[in-house]
Amino acid sequence: MRPLDPRLLRRARSARRYVVLTAVLGGLTAGTVVAQALLLAHALAPVVTGAAGLADVRGPLTGLAVVLVARAVLVGLQERWAHRSAARAVAELREQVVRHAVALGPRGLPEDPAAVATLATRGLDALEPYFVRYLPQLLLAATVTPAGLLVVLGLDGVAAATIALTLPLVPLFMWLIGVMTQQVADRRLVAMTRLGGHVLDLLAGVPTLRALGRERSPAVRVRELGEAHRRATLDTLRVAFLSGMVLELLTTLSVALVAVGVGFRLVHGHLDLTTALAVLVLAPEVYLPLRQVGAHFHASTDGLAAASRTFALLDVPIPGASPVAAARPAPDLRRATVRVVGLDVAAPGRSLLAPAGLDLVLRPGRVVALAGANGSGKSTAAAVVLGLVAPTRGRVLVDDVDLAHVDRRTWWRQVAWVPQRTTLEPGSVLDAVTRGRAVAPDAVAAAARLTGLADVVERRPGGWLSAVGQGGSGLSLGERQRVALTRALLGDEPLVVLDEPTAHLDADGEAVVLRAVARLRDQGRTVLLVAHRPALLTAADDVVQVRSAPDREPVPAREPVPAPVVAP
Repeated sequence: MRPLDPRLLRRARSARRYVVLTAVLGGLTAGTVVAQALLLAHALAPVVTGAAGLADVRGPLTGLAVVLVARAVLVGLQERWAHRSAARAVAELREQVVRHAVALGPRGLPEDPAAVATLATRGLDALEPYFVRYLPQLLLAATVTPAGLLVVLGLDGVAAATIALTLPLVPLFMWLIGVMTQQVADRRLVAMTRLGGHVLDLLAGVPTLRALGRERSPAVRVRELGEAHRRATLDTLRVAFLSGMVLELLTTLSVALVAVGVGFRLVHGHLDLTTALAVLVLAPEVYLPLRQVGAHFHASTDGLAAASRTFALLDVPIPGASPVAAARPAPDLRRATVRVVGLDVAAPGRSLLAPAGLDLVLRPGRVVALAGANGSGKSTAAAVVLGLVAPTRGRVLVDDVDLAHVDRRTWWRQVAWVPQRTTLEPGSVLDAVTRGRAVAPDAVAAAARLTGLADVVERRPGGWLSAVGQGGSGLSLGERQRVALTRALLGDEPLVVLDEPTAHLDADGEAVVLRAVARLRDQGRTVLLVAHRPALLTAADDVVQVRSAPDREPVPAREPVPAPVVAP
């Protein structure tokens, strides 16, 4: 990624405003640097030579104080706007990553979903040093350094020539060090992503591992990944320290060369003291922005690597997306019929269609069960109806309107989904059930009694106000399933998709699901049920067998359809 990548300016509007603001502040800072050097020289030179006293240089000293205050104010404003712009830009990129990942679906992502989750969280957080430290110094190097060099040229041509000859050495060494640093930063991001993905997978599988008595087995692997991340971080810090020392040494020697030349000409009378002092004060200021760019570059490399991966993800085209066609509002599912016609979905990494040739009709108020062997594509078919997976062949029609042409916001508002592994937002049990909506206490109590959640709530010390952690931590998988069923009963979505609702429940839990399905039918809502157990299949009005088949035909290109519109 380049120091100022145009993709960053296109993707984050806050970054564009911040770059313009920083450029303006950089120009003002350049003016204060030049004014500070000239005023300091005119205040010191007469006093050093004895030509004037302190009272005679009161004017330059007053101007110097004003310039110093102005420079401090500019630095403060820069810091304040930098932190705000960094937070806004990171939030914008994070939102785009999440929206694009949802639009691509779980099978359209170019990398593992856990890696995308790590990128959207800790990865993008590393962009803050880039905005707060590196980018301002980069723009200062483009303003202060040329301005200072031009002023030195007007004061002393020999000193300007010395600076002009030594100045390119700084970016040259920065480039040489940056190449190595970028490789180290890439390794660190890979190590962090691998560690984050492994931990997320481990947390998701803890109940299974605990049931098998193997919860301690992954500890060695997690320790190895943590050690790899620690080594990568130390490598980055080591390179940053050594490169900072190299740049400091290089700029110190360059300023020393300027000072030696100025000193010799000052001794031989070829230069007056005022000019010599102005040049000596300006010389470090000319090198300083470039030196700071090199020093802060290493703090921003993690963010730059994450931004590159972010743009790579955002550049992945959404299957069947069309920039011209407009999405239509979803028909009312209380009256609309959903038809799945000739559905084929290619299984990732296998020459297999799962499901293959599926035809399905969802009529209002009926319960339809999907049955079939493991791996036949039942959950995939449900994901296609939900709009999360694009069909390889075939279509999903809603009253003769292709689901691919439907605005996903208006579609998802009418669909309730109870997946195999329910993920809950942090809050209380009551918040998880009502989703923040105003629901009558009697309705909540009745739904909780039907699903068995009332017994779970009675056993918890805080009752309905007991805390639920991120993802539903604090509740078992079965208890989360009861919360999800209760939430579905309390909702008003016309279509309810239940994906293996008894996967984590015992026989009593199966009875709970049967009662919930019966209540949903009584409410006149359409239910799509993915089931294995005979009792659930018996409770359905229609049972559709789902089959898989070898994929022997090339996948034809689909006609352009609008991109899914993701709800904010």
